[in-house]
Amino acid sequence: MKGIVFTDFLELVEEKYGLEMVDNIISQSELNSGGAYTSIGTYDFSEMLQLISNLSLNTSVSVDDLLMVFAEHFFNTLIKSHPNLVEHYKNPMDLLASIENHIHFEVQKIYMDAQLPTFELIEHKDDKLVMIYKSDKALYILGKGLMEQVFKLFGEHAIIEYEKLKEDGTEVKFTIARVV
Repeated sequence: MKGIVFTDFLELVEEKYGLEMVDNIISQSELNSGGAYTSIGTYDFSEMLQLISNLSLNTSVSVDDLLMVFAEHFFNTLIKSHPNLVEHYKNPMDLLASIENHIHFEVQKIYMDAQLPTFELIEHKDDKLVMIYKSDKALYILGKGLMEQVFKLFGEHAIIEYEKLKEDGTEVKFTIARVV
């Protein structure tokens, strides 16, 4: 997993819970990196699982709720750093429909060894999208949160539902209905 995810996550933890919490979750985890991350580095996904699980234990906030908060923070970081990824889209549906063929393609140029989920576009209408998310990391809740942020970026609203196609969350069907 790319270091930018780790650095942004720890920045969020510091902003919301303080530096002591950052130190706590790092010391409670068994991290090969020692908890020292750079945005361009690549780190084992198990480290992120440990950090977010320990944050959940320390705050009594569910991992899913933490992922939704992180999605907002991470989306804002990406948009500030790489506004060109979204600036030519006129609406959220077209942006989301282009995740696989444009957004992830551009992200791979920036972070060459990034391990991104795949999104198979099943249906694309002006008011509805159906996509299949696939990732061995099962971070579909983070994906849902990022989708919500796309709608906020455009000042629009949507109902985003998901159905696990595999119980472990590695394959999930998203149905996104634009609310007009």
